[in-house]
This record gives sequence, structure tokens and C-alpha cells, in this order.
Amino acid sequence: MNSDMETKNSKPRIIISGGGTGGHIFPAVSIANAIKELRPDAEILFVGAEGRMEMQRVPDAGYKIIGLPVAGFDRKHLWKNFAVLMKLARSQWKARRIIKQFRPQVAVGVGGYASGPTLKTAGMMGVPTLIQEQNSYAGVTNKLLAKKASKICVAYEGMEKFFPADKIVITGNPVRQDLEEALSKKEEALAFFGLSPEKKTILVVGGSLGARTINRSIQGDLDKFFASDVQVIWQTGRYYYSDASKHLKAYRGMPVWCSDFITRMDYAYSAADLVISRAGASSISELCLLGKPVVLVLSPASAPPR
Repeated sequence: MNSDMETKNSKPRIIISGGGTGGHIFPAVSIANAIKELRPDAEILFVGAEGRMEMQRVPDAGYKIIGLPVAGFDRKHLWKNFAVLMKLARSQWKARRIIKQFRPQVAVGVGGYASGPTLKTAGMMGVPTLIQEQNSYAGVTNKLLAKKASKICVAYEGMEKFFPADKIVITGNPVRQDLEEALSKKEEALAFFGLSPEKKTILVVGGSLGARTINRSIQGDLDKFFASDVQVIWQTGRYYYSDASKHLKAYRGMPVWCSDFITRMDYAYSAADLVISRAGASSISELCLLGKPVVLVLSPASAPPR
């Protein structure tokens, strides 16, 4: 594989792998965009998991993606993991074929199912690998890949408890480049959501898949929101949109915009006077950058064990 590597003056070829949720996908796209700013001639190929969110969102961002038939382990029904192991083996075989054909000079993993077989196979084929860990508590896939990784980019100090100290580089989290630019476009942003510039706006975001606690709380307190003369931008996540839509039928004509996904997060942040958000690593980084008032809600599923 090394004999096929190109010289330093050649066109860069980079694989970026991972996904599953927006918290993995959007940093990955931000990395790709930053590479393109530095080297417009760079060839970037994403490798994701078939049927997962990245297979739609990455092409929407203008990049090519190939899916692997990989799936996560079922910790509740261990007998089902035989099929998972078969998919993992098929994914590693497909990853090998992708790497052989694309001939990347580096493979970047951002976490998620697909990054495991992709980076493991890349390392076995002599391709340098880099891990980007968004959280202060490292994910399972990244911890497994750390031993063979060339560098590990982290957002927080103290990550030596998860990764080899000599490989760690503190970079912070990649954020979407268009966020700061939209802050001066509040009226344009409110018009995008069909909302009034005369009212205060609350943005509610529960992550790409949704947060049950946040959604149920919003449903139970919509009357209080509207009694306070505020308007709401409500991103429910994929799993909760149907239920939220049914609930909102009783509030026709009220100032609320609701969807499972927000394509223009730059506008959403610009329109918001207050944000209620799941405490995801990427969301926290973006909100710190923007300086928006925020109520953060910790997801029990993502909390580190005690």
C-alpha cells in the first residue's frame, strides 16, 4: 500500500468515516470543508453505514459517500450479534476494496459504526489514521482504534485517561463554518421560519435523533410558552416528529415552527433569543462560539458511568 502513496505535491486524497448522528456527521463535514479551503483540489471520500443518517446528509453537503453494511452490537439480545459479526466482516472486506481503489493518504475517523472497520482496515493497509473525538468521555469505537492511530484530536483536556498521551492533540471541536456569518441576518432567519421579528424566539433542539425528555417537556408546556408571548422553533428529531405533529394540531395558528430536522441551523441560531438544547458535544461547542443563552439538558444515555 505504501508504494502506492503519492508524493507531497500530488492531489490530497482523504477518507473521512463515521456518522450515525449529527454529532458525528457535522464535525466530519466541517473537517472536509476546512480541508477544501486549504486544498481546493483535495479528493474527499466519506465512508458511512448503510441506512444511517450520513447517507443523506453527506451528499446534501456536496460530498460522495459509500455505505458499509455495518451495525452496532445488541447488548440486550446477545444471540442477535452473530448477524452483527457477519456484517462487520463484510464491512471490513468492503472497506479494504474502497481503500485499494481510492488510495487515500490518510483516513479520518469521527466515531460511529462505520469508522471502526474503515480505520482498522486502513491501518492494516499502511494508511495513517487520525481520530477526532468530540466528547469529554471517549466513545467505544474511538477507544478501540486509538492504539493504532497516528494522532488523536480532542476537544478537552484530561483525555489521557482514554488515549495514549503522546498521540493527543487538543484541537477543539470542528463547527459549522456558516454559523457566525448568519448572526447578522436575524430578520432573514425569522422570515425563513415564518416567524415575527416582534416576538422573542426560543429554539428547542434535541439532536438529530431527538431527545424524549425535551420533547415531552415542550409538549406539556406549550400553553405556557404561548401565554408568555414567545414563539418557538422546535426540532424534534426523527423519532419524535410524528407524535409532535399530532400534538400541534391543537395549536393551529400559534407561532411555532416544527420539524424533525433543521437544514439551516445558522438561521435557527440567528433567530433564537434563548436555546434549549440536548447537551451534545458539538452543540456545546457551537453555542460557546455564538455566545447564545442556553439551557442544556443532559441525555441519560450519553452520561458517563459513575
